[in-house]
This record gives sequence, structure tokens and C-alpha cells, in this order.
Amino acid sequence: MAARRPKGSGTLTQRKDGVWVGRIDAGWTPHGTRRRLTVSSKSKATAQAKLRDLARQVASGDTPAAGSARITVKAWSEVWLTMHAAAVRPTTYTTDAGAVRKWIVPTIGHRRLADLTPADLRALKTAILGAGRSSTTALHAHKTLLVMLKAAVVEGHTVPARIKDAPRPERAVNDRDAIPIDQALAILEVATARPDSPRWVSALLQGMRQGESLGLRWQHVDLDKGTIDVSWQLQEISPTQDRPDRWEEVHLTGALYLTRPKTERGRRIIPLVPWMTAALVQARDEWTPNPWGLVWTDEGMPIRRRADRDRWREIQALAGVKHPSGRAWHLHEMRHSTVSLLLEAGVDRAVIEALVGHATLVRAYAHVDQGQARRALEAVAQRLALTADAEPPP
Repeated sequence: MAARRPKGSGTLTQRKDGVWVGRIDAGWTPHGTRRRLTVSSKSKATAQAKLRDLARQVASGDTPAAGSARITVKAWSEVWLTMHAAAVRPTTYTTDAGAVRKWIVPTIGHRRLADLTPADLRALKTAILGAGRSSTTALHAHKTLLVMLKAAVVEGHTVPARIKDAPRPERAVNDRDAIPIDQALAILEVATARPDSPRWVSALLQGMRQGESLGLRWQHVDLDKGTIDVSWQLQEISPTQDRPDRWEEVHLTGALYLTRPKTERGRRIIPLVPWMTAALVQARDEWTPNPWGLVWTDEGMPIRRRADRDRWREIQALAGVKHPSGRAWHLHEMRHSTVSLLLEAGVDRAVIEALVGHATLVRAYAHVDQGQARRALEAVAQRLALTADAEPPP
């Protein structure tokens, strides 16, 4: 049994990614919560040395007081990002950390928290727009900064209250839309001639997200019942990044993981229409086994999102379709098309939300039966000429 560390010397633990983290209590915040300081290193010896130094500082009272008025935005961001990494999904952390490191710190990182004014938030917006980025990027940076400052207040730091009332940048006009039916049919004509045709039909007909399709495993496909259990999605995450509490993942290879949807509503059972069932039966018969049981692979390896997007653009080019603006359609716009087709078919909104796991979920979602959902998708399949008598992929 490992010896218990002396009282006041802190604790040293190793995370799943191999990094050693030392923690020590340093009194209390002005709000009455424990104040804990941390150090970290990939080397256990280095982490131990850092922790001993920190313990000496705490014992001598040489650490900055909680709520110090001297702390800058940059200094606090380094503390907050460590806290944030353990509280949100890795993809959320990556996006927020990007806003902090690319925009917030370079623009106002030198400013003390206690001295911040609405002018600093305007400066942040000006810097982002001046770099040619959209007001949506400015809005995200603004929101991220407010979350970071709220955490600073909770930890006892002084932040002017008027900061939270500063005007927010407006979200940029979003040109994402549903793919018109004639273009959807042209896309399907090209896609259904491909060996991976069910992957593309799963997006347009079943409303599955990119990660849900790429992370689909045969153990979640029930061809007898004609259903798909959407419970996991493929994501690329740094192996060394912290994970939040109650995080579920299955490591595939490298930085590729299967992860649970961020909310319970993201987990759903989708019924298969006859065309999709026939296509999956054929895909199963021709399937080359892989260690993870993935339905679709790239020569036996998980399909990376970038490669998948390249294939999606290739399909559009062969089909001769494009967005009205002249750009290629985004993958996510196939989900817009699914919703549009379901609405056109007169399907109840609760059924639509049950099928696509839409964010504005209504309470009726949990009570939508498979019969309703199946009839809804069969209506869309009829509109897309994906009927039982249609030829499955070659």
C-alpha cells in the first residue's frame, strides 16, 4: 500500500493520459469555497518537485491571495482553461480554447480583470471583424469571455459587474438551407451507384449526423427489427486532453474515439425503410471485418471526417449541384433536407424531432412510437424514389 502523503503536502495523481497532476489546498475563497492550486507535468518527478515548491509557497503565505486585483485576463485564462477542460466535452473545449488563444488573449490578455470595461469587449469584436472573420465568431468569443469572467468571480476575483451588460455582437446571417428536391435526387443518383451508398442515404433519408454515420457499428444495426440505435459518434480528440465527469468513450486508434451524444435526446432509435434495410443487408454480406465493428471504413480503418467531406464534395461535383451561393453544400445541410422533406410530408414536429434528435426537443419526443417514425421516413423515401421496389446499390 502506498504511503499516505504528509498533511499539507497536497495530493499527486496520474490522469488517464499519463499526465501527473498535483493539487494542494490554499485556504478559502471569499465565497467560502475551498481554494485549490494545481501543478502538472508528464514527468512524475517534475510534478512532485512543482508540488513541493507550491506547498512551500502556501506554507509561507507567498501565493497570490484569492481574488487578487492584479491578475490579468491572460493569467486567469490559463487557470480557467484547465478548469474548463474538466467540465465540458473535448470538442467544446477545443473551440472555446481556440477563441481564448487566438482572439481574447492577443487582444486584451494584458488587461487586469478588475480594470475591464465594455470598451475591452468592443476591442475584441473590432479585432475579430478587422481580421475578416464573421460576427458569429465575434459572438462566440464574447460569450466565451463572459463565461470565463463569471468563473473568475466565483473564484473570488474582482470583475466589474457592468461587463456582463455590454452589447453582444450579432450572429451573422446563416445561409445554410435544405437541398432542393431536384438536387437531392441528382445527388442520390450518384451516391446510390457507390459501394458506400447507405452512408449517404443515411444522412439524407435518416437524418444522421456525420459522426453518427461514421461511428455506426453493426452491433447497433438490427436488420430483423429494421432499426438503427444511434448511441455513439466518431470524433477526433487529443489523447492528452482532459475529459469531463461521466464522460464515455471507446478508443479506436490514434486520436479517433467513439463518444456518447452530448445529451440523452441525441440517443435515439431510427427505423429503417425497406430500401435502407436492403442496402445494409448487401453491405453486411460484402463487409470486411475490422477490429471495431464499424459499418463503413476506409480500407479497414475508421473514416476521418476530412476524407468523408472530400467524398461528399466529389459526389456533388459528379451530380452537378451546388448551393445558390456557388459553394458546395455542407454535410449538415442534408439534415436540413431531411427535416424539410418530413415537414413537406405533413409529419408532426414531435416525430421529426424524435427522428433527427433536434435541439428544440418537445416533451412528446419520448412517446413517439416506431410506427409513426417509420411511416414518416417511408413518406420521405417515396419522395426520394427510394421505395421497396427500387434497386439497392450495386
